[in-house]
Amino acid sequence: MQRDLEELGLEFDRTTLQSENREAHEAALDSLAERGVLYRCRCTRKSLREADATPDGGRRYPGTCRALRVDRGSWRATEDPLRVELPRGRLEIRDESGLSLSQDPEAEMGDPLVRRRDGAMAYHLASVVDDGEASVTRIVRGRDLASTTATQTALRALLELPVPAYRHHLLLLEVHGTKLAKLHGSVDREALRARYTSAELIGVLAHAAGLLSRPEPTSPGELRGDFSWDRVATDDRVLAWDGQRLALHETGH
Repeated sequence: MQRDLEELGLEFDRTTLQSENREAHEAALDSLAERGVLYRCRCTRKSLREADATPDGGRRYPGTCRALRVDRGSWRATEDPLRVELPRGRLEIRDESGLSLSQDPEAEMGDPLVRRRDGAMAYHLASVVDDGEASVTRIVRGRDLASTTATQTALRALLELPVPAYRHHLLLLEVHGTKLAKLHGSVDREALRARYTSAELIGVLAHAAGLLSRPEPTSPGELRGDFSWDRVATDDRVLAWDGQRLALHETGH
């Protein structure tokens, strides 16, 4: 990932490995345990698959195991996954684009997993704590993560962490509608590297985002010069790979 960023001319101040923040993650679990909201989850995968659907396509955890509370001393001794009981109530949130992120996370998403069965910290806890450790004040990310904002805001409140500003941008999609991503078997960096220079690829992506009227070689520095969010497309875009080139389908989703 670092090599790809460097090839594309993207700069970053520093890199942090999530595994290096284990002490901060455990301190957060201690804090949640002291508040009395941390509990063991013994639900089977089958029962979780049968739960109600959530706005992001996942499953809402109904709080089945809330009685299995753990304290500061006992959560480390259990191998069960750990969850946090979220407070009830609607959170009114809006991102910089005007997108409503308002939600009752407990009712719509359910209690989030914070430590997995294998002992690894789960997404919500790790991202919230890592952002706090890095003093992050603004988050720009894909629209597919918009529905997680209320859950993370509720978790931040429990941990007494400040809430950053958010902006959620369009997604680049496959022809069949799923997100253009390695997870879905999309074209990989090696295939793109064989067909495009870094400047050409940036041009294709900038065109897809609405920053260029046509795909032409460019760099992050050149795009930054007159960048404005007003120029970025709001609809998702389909970017198809035919084995040779990427082609933008103008119809968004």
